[in-house]
Amino acid sequence: MLTEKENYLRVVNGEMPEWVPRTSFASPGRKPATGFVFPSIMMQLGGGPVMDDEGKMIGFRDAWGVEYVSTKETSNASLPVPGKFLLDDITRWRDVIKAPEIPDVDWEEMAAKDLANLDRENSAMYGGMSGYFLNLMNFMGFSEGLCAMVEEPEEVMALFSYLHDYYEKLNTKILQYYKPDIFSLSDDIAAAGGLFVSPQVYRDLVKPWHDADAKLFRDAGIPIAMHCCGLCDEIVEDWWEIGVRVWQPAQVQNDLLGWKAKYNNKLALEGCFDSHGPANWPHAPEEMVRQAVRDCIDTYAPGGGFIFWASSYGDLDDPDTANKARWITEEYDSYGRTFYN
Repeated sequence: MLTEKENYLRVVNGEMPEWVPRTSFASPGRKPATGFVFPSIMMQLGGGPVMDDEGKMIGFRDAWGVEYVSTKETSNASLPVPGKFLLDDITRWRDVIKAPEIPDVDWEEMAAKDLANLDRENSAMYGGMSGYFLNLMNFMGFSEGLCAMVEEPEEVMALFSYLHDYYEKLNTKILQYYKPDIFSLSDDIAAAGGLFVSPQVYRDLVKPWHDADAKLFRDAGIPIAMHCCGLCDEIVEDWWEIGVRVWQPAQVQNDLLGWKAKYNNKLALEGCFDSHGPANWPHAPEEMVRQAVRDCIDTYAPGGGFIFWASSYGDLDDPDTANKARWITEEYDSYGRTFYN
């Protein structure tokens, strides 16, 4: 019997799994197929969640100093505090954006502590730091950030080079001491209606840095995942060229069946659940939620190359959110885990 990790990595490596794997949102009582460790050094660098007196996350601060706010309606997802941006002129980024100094610490000891609660035998670990397009938007806001990419591309490239130097220092340590199973690029460069910039702007300004981050792990034989929400069909082939073999959350606006056929399961589709559809609306009836799970698996699981990822979005203290999460898990357990039988 395969472990959750082994079954998950079969799909990542283009092989046929024994059952439909599910990403980190594991069923109660079962070891998750994936995990992520946030290196504790990031807290020393200024990044990490901001908690209230009751221990609930109310916001986030990244290592660059950007402050984020969470909302219960989005399951505590975070966005930059509205109107509170670090940078208003891209030509002044050298005066404003400062990479944190990485302190001299015992990385081996720190990694051992950070990994102590992660079952590496059963959970595939995601690791690594990256981000360029969204970093720029978080520094400046979308209006100024997008204008900067058009009006001052040289300055944007210089800033991205600076970010990459910092990420490469961290990633080299993470690769050496944490030994992740998968490296995740994460850059939401699209929304439901399409890319925020043209494919050519992506290729000119962002792709070189995605490629540079991926190279460190690619050369070490570590599979590369790309986390990008929205409609991004136009640049999926660009990701493939830099070694991306897992696309998450692979949302339904895209030609998912077309990509599945084109890459013959060599590009794993992780997601494929209609998270904006009626099954995720408030007070969606039980049978609708369960049917949506079955429909997702029926559509994308045949032949492999598919990792189930569905969540119930909303106030985590709302029974309606909890009910939908339970129905999703129960239906995945009864249907997805026996699908290939």
